[in-house]
Amino acid sequence: MSPETTAPRSLAEALRARDDVSLSALLRSRPDLITPVPTDLTQLATRAGTRASVVRALERLDRFALQTAEALAVAADPATHDELLGLMAGDDGEPAVTAAFPGSLATLREQALVWGPDERLRLVRTARELLAPSPQHPSPTGLGPTVAEATAGMSPGRIQEIVAEAGLATTHDSVSAVASLTGLFTDRVRMSALLDEAPAESVDVLSRLVWGPPYGQVTADPARHLRWLTDHGLLLPTAPGTVVLPREVALHLRAGRAHRVAEPVAPPVEAAATHRPQVVDAAAAGQAYTALATVEELLKDWHEGGPAVLRAGGLSVRDLKRTAVALDVAEPMAAFWVELAYAAGLLASDGEADERYAATPAYDEWLELPAPERWAGLVSAWLAATRTAGLVGGRDAKDRALSALGPGLDRSAAPEVRRRVLALLAGLPEGASPAPDSLLGRLRWERPLRGGQPATDDLRVRLARWTLSEAELLGVTGRGALSAAGRALLGLPSSSSKAGQPEPTGPGDKLPAHRHHHPAPAGPHSPAEQAAAASRAARLLAPLLPEPLDHVLLQADLTAVAPGPLQRPLADTLGVLADVESKGGATVYRFTPGSVRRALDAGRSASDLHAFLAAHSRTPVPQPLAYLIDDVARRHGHLRIGAASAYVRCDDDALLSEILADKRSQGLRLRRLAPTVLAAQADPATLLEGLRSMGFAPAAESAEGDVVITRAHAHRTPPRTAPEPVPDGPPVPDATLIGAAIRAIRAGDMASTAPRKQTDPAADHAGGDLPRTGSAETLATMQAAVLTGESLWIGYVNAEGAASQRVIAPIRVEGGFVTAYDHTADEVRTYPLHRVTGVAELADEEA
Repeated sequence: MSPETTAPRSLAEALRARDDVSLSALLRSRPDLITPVPTDLTQLATRAGTRASVVRALERLDRFALQTAEALAVAADPATHDELLGLMAGDDGEPAVTAAFPGSLATLREQALVWGPDERLRLVRTARELLAPSPQHPSPTGLGPTVAEATAGMSPGRIQEIVAEAGLATTHDSVSAVASLTGLFTDRVRMSALLDEAPAESVDVLSRLVWGPPYGQVTADPARHLRWLTDHGLLLPTAPGTVVLPREVALHLRAGRAHRVAEPVAPPVEAAATHRPQVVDAAAAGQAYTALATVEELLKDWHEGGPAVLRAGGLSVRDLKRTAVALDVAEPMAAFWVELAYAAGLLASDGEADERYAATPAYDEWLELPAPERWAGLVSAWLAATRTAGLVGGRDAKDRALSALGPGLDRSAAPEVRRRVLALLAGLPEGASPAPDSLLGRLRWERPLRGGQPATDDLRVRLARWTLSEAELLGVTGRGALSAAGRALLGLPSSSSKAGQPEPTGPGDKLPAHRHHHPAPAGPHSPAEQAAAASRAARLLAPLLPEPLDHVLLQADLTAVAPGPLQRPLADTLGVLADVESKGGATVYRFTPGSVRRALDAGRSASDLHAFLAAHSRTPVPQPLAYLIDDVARRHGHLRIGAASAYVRCDDDALLSEILADKRSQGLRLRRLAPTVLAAQADPATLLEGLRSMGFAPAAESAEGDVVITRAHAHRTPPRTAPEPVPDGPPVPDATLIGAAIRAIRAGDMASTAPRKQTDPAADHAGGDLPRTGSAETLATMQAAVLTGESLWIGYVNAEGAASQRVIAPIRVEGGFVTAYDHTADEVRTYPLHRVTGVAELADEEA
């Protein structure tokens, strides 16, 4: 039997001929096809040919597979295997292309973008429309229309003139004339002889058009060398003043190649530098510690309530600048830390009337965790987040500014790109950092650009650049190389077992057909696997992080040096008693009158401060520091401020006279009520700040006359969940879901295609209409099927009014219900008989 008689006539027939393994591969590579599960294979084929699904599938092809699809789009429909291979490898049959071609064709077939046997390969219609050349959408191949397409609107007389000028015999009709001209242009020998006769200037014109774009402009009276080309049909008019190079001529000039450069092999990721793994891990651990300290400092700065939320959502430019100054980083870096804390669920808006950002209750729980676990939580949130801090400061499609914590920052491709970049780093030898250009080149090959966008505008390229810098900030990489903890986070061993090696990239490496499309993101997929990987990464990081210290080094210049991270109670108290002057490997704190007064305002006495410093200093408490504490404590609270609107009370009337005489107090509008009391028209908080700015150390007092102890009020949001990542299409289904979907699709296909016995010559169920029978006939047929064990084809309408057709094997009929094994659902179900529209027996299968 010839291939033509057995070849499928449609994509549905091609899918029907597949086995379950092949269908599983299709549904795994294109999960949108089973969202929801199709009722039968015809519906699956229809869905596989929709524009949205085809575009998604094409955008997930690697460069060589996409080039193969582009070549098939400019080939005849249908095309043979050898014709397509010729377009890819050229007349000389490039060995690397020839070796890789079966894999790329298998990928296109697996994803149902190409169907049919080798003798009749067809690209699905939507893909051909997207990839075939047209004046509005040039082909990536740079080829133009065929001779038949370019001469579609040409007069028969003009076509005959071209045929005669080319040395061909004239014909009686345009169709045969076009076929004759096409035969000339596709004949390598005759075409070479024709070009040998062409003027040199004409050949130069063809060389400028051969790789595209194939269109050119001519005047009404073209030059001699241009007229020669138009007279011989080597340039054909498409519009007044516009000519095009026919596809067949271009392919001859290209030696049969559809692409100037075929790229059958993925470019390797090259190492830029190599360090000892121990150095990489130590550098990464240092960055991890800095990341934890930065997030803590950010939320400590927002401890009493952070910046206000913009009306449209997000952080204002001014507040982002303030945050950057507080963290001592650049604004893009500040946006990253803010977005990271938000992705980890550590900060959110409080939802109050004057909505502000603040830490969440989860932040307090996070603080109690060991440092390695806190790091693992941050990095896990970063890996899964679709919010992209690198976009902050840019503009959206409607030219609106994108702000930190605001809308419009989700990019669903971000998690996949992050994991892919880290997986490529894992493929390098341990301790090796990549050459960025080679890594970006590999990513472009795996997901080539669409629509001719420049590389700088490609989102995946920008995401990859941001991933490299953010991974370094978080300590996933150290000195540009993936750390041991980073490998563990991806579920890879941190040894020379080569488990993280990427796909083969050499010309001699053989890839299975299913490996030619873009590889799946590396790393664990289920939440349990991700949690286990994060836990293992935390264990590897733990020995490399510095142990918190319980001491500082006090110096005579009123500073304290913390030679490493401090234990939390010590750090909190010291943060109140002194101001941070510089950070780095060691943190320097400076004691000032204002900082000491802050500690006294928090309820500490001078003796408490002396005892605290003596207990936590490895050096004796310097005398200048002791004097500073005693001096501030002696003056602290000598002035008392309460609410009148506000008053100042002091036993020393001379001190009050000094305040009244000071010109700086005029703004407070003070007046003496009694020798020891001043009244002010300012509120107590303003009065406190004003007198402190004048060098005094007043204390606030309550209505009962007691000193008010002021501590920082921790403002927290109500319980909040971390933002959900925006998925990049449906998730990849697991084996259980795919198996169930295939059973349901095949059962539905069986119901829609099974031959039925024709009980009524006037009835016609071949078109897929539901069977229609009377209630008595339906009941009798059901009861007979229970006795014979035969399967029936039924029409059924559910409670929502949705109609469907099913194949069932009745088991029992009683009480107005039929209990049967439903082949469509692959389970036993019970159906009300009044909802069965009709029933038909299945025809006996042919032997």
